[in-house]
Amino acid sequence: MKRWLPLIVFVTLGALLAAGVWLSRKPDRDALPSPLIGKPAPAFDLPLLHDPEHRLSSKKLRGAPYVMNVWGSWCAECRVEHPVLTRFAETKRVRVIGYNWKDERADALRWLEQFGNPFMAVVADTEGKTAIDWGIYGAPETFLVDGKGIVRWKHVGPLTDTVVMEELLPALEAAESKR
Repeated sequence: MKRWLPLIVFVTLGALLAAGVWLSRKPDRDALPSPLIGKPAPAFDLPLLHDPEHRLSSKKLRGAPYVMNVWGSWCAECRVEHPVLTRFAETKRVRVIGYNWKDERADALRWLEQFGNPFMAVVADTEGKTAIDWGIYGAPETFLVDGKGIVRWKHVGPLTDTVVMEELLPALEAAESKR
């Protein structure tokens, strides 16, 4: 029995650790609440990725809803969601704004050249300072802002066709009906 005791203790501790990790994980990271929902979108005034001499601000986007998608060329999941986002943007249902986060300009431009540019405009937040106001902590993240500048929906993680159909489009319809 003395020979087996260390193995029994090791296996027991391993099982307890695994159970703790399994029980503490969030089953759905998309369910994380956002304090921005129902509140004014944080103001921003950022340079355009394609033309840094020009800027886009939240004030210029007022008047009609827009979807803002946070992405980076370094983000593997952004590549996964890109075809979904492209199909959605091609419907021209709503303006889709790209928010290039903590990225090198050349890398971001090369990424869009390689995979296509579904965005009406792309702003660049190289240092990530504006992202703090939005509560952005990863990419991809997607926001729906209504025409009055109120955040109506947020999704953390890659968009899927299911998320677009079952969450984004109903949120957009609700936002449009509140005009």
